Amino acid sequence: MEPSLPLQAAIRARPVGSSAITSIIPASAIVDRNATPALDHSIVIGEAMTGPDDGIARHRHMIVADVHVWRKEPGLVGAKQVVGAIRAALSDGPLAPDGYHVADLRIASSRFLRDPGGLHSHAVLSLECRLVELAS
Repeated sequence: MEPSLPLQAAIRARPVGSSAITSIIPASAIVDRNATPALDHSIVIGEAMTGPDDGIARHRHMIVADVHVWRKEPGLVGAKQVVGAIRAALSDGPLAPDGYHVADLRIASSRFLRDPGGLHSHAVLSLECRLVELAS
């Protein structure tokens, strides 16, 4: 199995299970999809890249994954609040993707982008995760 798939599910479960987030963005708007996001309020589990971790070990993986936040607002305040809540949700105990142990999860960066039209804000939260396959 591609290691980023169960990690994606584990990442999505955190904001869906956080009342601090779902009070702002409904769980139904926390998605993984290719369609245009609902710009007034959504979290899109975005792109990911998987590579080897720890040299030649075939059961260790480094995954870089993005989480996108979209808000309809004239500034960046709401996007920053949602990113802060996602950071807190991801820090609430270890993630448990099926078949893997999360050896490390860190926030690599948070980027906040302004819509040239002035109607929306967009944030990209980049995560770095080291996964170890569990023996089956």
